[in-house]
Amino acid sequence: MRRRRLTPRRIRAVLRRHGPEAIVWRRRIAILGGAILIGLVALLFARLSDWAGTTFLALAHRWWWAPLILTPLGCAGLVWLTRAVAPTASGSGIPQVIAASRDPDRGMKALVAGRTVIAKFGLTIGALLIGASVGREGPTVQIAASIMGYAHRLLAIPLRASVYIAGGAAGVAAAFNTPLAGVAFAIEELAAAYEQRMTLLVMAAVLIAGMVSLGLAGDYVYFGVMRQTLQVGQAVIAAPVAGLLGGIAGGLFSRLMLGMATTGFAPLRWFRARPVLFAGSCGIVIAVIGVASGITWGTGYRTANAVIAGSDVPIWFGAAKFATTLATAVSGVPGGIFAPSLSVGAGIGDMLRSIFPTYPSGAVVLLGMVAYFTGVVRAPLTAVIIISETTASRGLMMPLLASALVADFAGQLVCKERLYHGLSRRFALGDPDKTASPRPS
Repeated sequence: MRRRRLTPRRIRAVLRRHGPEAIVWRRRIAILGGAILIGLVALLFARLSDWAGTTFLALAHRWWWAPLILTPLGCAGLVWLTRAVAPTASGSGIPQVIAASRDPDRGMKALVAGRTVIAKFGLTIGALLIGASVGREGPTVQIAASIMGYAHRLLAIPLRASVYIAGGAAGVAAAFNTPLAGVAFAIEELAAAYEQRMTLLVMAAVLIAGMVSLGLAGDYVYFGVMRQTLQVGQAVIAAPVAGLLGGIAGGLFSRLMLGMATTGFAPLRWFRARPVLFAGSCGIVIAVIGVASGITWGTGYRTANAVIAGSDVPIWFGAAKFATTLATAVSGVPGGIFAPSLSVGAGIGDMLRSIFPTYPSGAVVLLGMVAYFTGVVRAPLTAVIIISETTASRGLMMPLLASALVADFAGQLVCKERLYHGLSRRFALGDPDKTASPRPS
């Protein structure tokens, strides 16, 4: 066989394909740099969100009446500011990422643009400062997708849907310190069809972002370690009951949210045409319930954590948190529903403890959490892994999975459409009327 001569032209061609400036190396640098930055930003976002929630609780404790003024005015002000500065920063952020992945280049101009995610960062913290029932996890997904997109654009790498999916998955992993949940979320929620070539990008981004968060924040478990398990006979009875109750409640939340988001409820059409006034009215609902109960403010993390640990809450806590989360979500205030949904699920789990008083209480609460969360987002694998990783409850994997599968079926009976995918259509690219209207999380 005749050997090819190494001419200067051939050497340049080899360097372009395999050298340090080759696209494969630039893509790896973009993944590495983007994932590291996602981990750092997610950690900063978590710290500032915790500070905002603590600050509001201190204010509400000192002046019980202050939220009756601050929360309605704050909701109205945040929605006005969102519409004026970055309309696509409203709501959760996950529907925006789903919509952007359908047209990645155009998505960078609005849905995951720098201006949008910077506004999302500040406005979500503002929502926590006024006691709104929001979480930081959904916004982290949108911010992370934007970071990964800009990392690729900076290195002149063509944008694909997989870039946003990997960024969003890394955001989930960094927000909860749950790498496996990030991968599951990418498969179930962000990617309509999971492509094989996405695997390396998603896995690398998730692991790097998770390692950065783990290295700086320490090896913590989001809700604390829960070692309780259920016997086979207990699981066979409790898991389907929890799945049915939580799935119906979660499906109801999704149906109400989608209906209100599309002004499908006739009584709300007049209010929805006046978004700032509507947001202020939602703020009144949040404030009244919050002042009356004292435990429905913000993410609900502390209450959920206490319920898992065995503390009692009023039997109506789940319903009250459901109402404040729904009011916040449909108001158009920037913020997610992940953490509040887990809190509502903890309330449902507390009700289940009264049905199964002799069962391990913490395990029953986790069944309620995974069932309600599945009913809302219709992603059973993600729900099971998030609950398992955030509580280190690996001994409950089978009961949790059984409860999630039942909840997925029950939620579908109440609401046929998946929440995030239904909301993502309101962010149709190139439609200025839709992108200027208020959107729930």
